[in-house]
Amino acid sequence: MNIAPILLFTYKRLDTLKQTVAALQKNSLSAQSDLYVFSDAAKKEPDQQAVSDVRDFLKTINGFKSIRIIAREQNFGLAKSIISGTSMVLETHDSVIVMEDDLLTTSNFLAFMNEALIRYKDDKKVFSISGYSFDLKADCSNYSLDAYFLNRGWSWGWATWRDRWINVDWNVSTYAEFTADKKAQQAFARGGSDLNKMLREQMEGRLDSWAIRWFYHQFKTGGVTLYPVYSKVYNSGFDEFATHTTGSEKRYVPALDKDGKTSFVFPDAIEATHYFQKMFLQKMGITARVRSKLHTIFLNMFKRTT
Repeated sequence: MNIAPILLFTYKRLDTLKQTVAALQKNSLSAQSDLYVFSDAAKKEPDQQAVSDVRDFLKTINGFKSIRIIAREQNFGLAKSIISGTSMVLETHDSVIVMEDDLLTTSNFLAFMNEALIRYKDDKKVFSISGYSFDLKADCSNYSLDAYFLNRGWSWGWATWRDRWINVDWNVSTYAEFTADKKAQQAFARGGSDLNKMLREQMEGRLDSWAIRWFYHQFKTGGVTLYPVYSKVYNSGFDEFATHTTGSEKRYVPALDKDGKTSFVFPDAIEATHYFQKMFLQKMGITARVRSKLHTIFLNMFKRTT
């Protein structure tokens, strides 16, 4: 098996970083995987000690085929760091598996990602592989496969190939015509009611996200993303120290893989799986977003009274 390198992006969260690394080390393919760690520099002086502590820990990591630490001398921010870091590694590798420092993986995460990367390498419509999956309450007794396709990607433990990545228009040069095309905006929203808002905020400079530009390019090219029926990733980063994952985590709690198998049955049809697409949109629709917002408000009120 041609094992894809792991890219791990970290900043100042030592506690979750240690958990992320420990979980990866328990994976069946960790010893065969090259690990690239991108450590961002402190944005503000108070963060310097935390970044220094992270970098001290990075020097102690073992359990991988090779480990390369890229310690930034300037603060890149997550979007620039992921775009530049992924582009750098894909200059010498055909595919990559990308992680952030608040993601916990099951022991078969790397097996799932690598097998999927090999299976769909030549199917250019498959844009990416997601290790995370919502708990979509699937009646899996009637679904014999281990994965399904959606028309949108996700950013919590994902993988892709060089020939998909290098063609992304990070400047979103078609945005002006997109804003004048209501049908295109409606079609984009079929991947989630949050997408148009995120893209607008990105283009207006109120958001700095690599992911929304990645999702938009996938939409423009008609790509799909493969998801596991049972999630191989859990996001542990919903707290006051998180940079991008804020608010209530309730709707994001996955049904985690408990079997640990390392061989998988993937779909042959390269198209969004109707049942899962429908259930996904219930999670990412307007009603679900409103419920999540109200739950976040309740949690914040509770914190202020305790």
